[in-house]
Amino acid sequence: MLSMLDHKAQVIWATDCAGHVLVYFTDKFPTDIRPERAIEAGRAWIRGEISTGEARKAAFASHAAARDTHDAAACAVARAAGHAAATAHVSGHAVHAAVYSIKALVYAGFDPISEQNWQIQHLNNLIENKNR
Repeated sequence: MLSMLDHKAQVIWATDCAGHVLVYFTDKFPTDIRPERAIEAGRAWIRGEISTGEARKAAFASHAAARDTHDAAACAVARAAGHAAATAHVSGHAVHAAVYSIKALVYAGFDPISEQNWQIQHLNNLIENKNR
């Protein structure tokens, strides 16, 4: 289904997936804004405000944030955000943003089914809007 979207729509989906769970990082590390910046970098790339290289730099920084934490849920969020920003470079990263978002919920002790359902519905909405 993801392949039914153009590149920018895939970045939208990836950044929205990562943004949906960002709180599991920011609640524990409120002063570390690298994952938030990565999500914003993906969104800025969509708007044409930054280059792919700048989005990649933000992705690398978010992955560094993941390496800097020993909290599994926060690490997964930072990975999701990093992959979301990296989707600007290679669309194949989008699915990793979604998977890490679900992992974040599992590590935080929540049932990921509602998140998975939200991701699928959001993807369907993007596909439907594309076809309008």
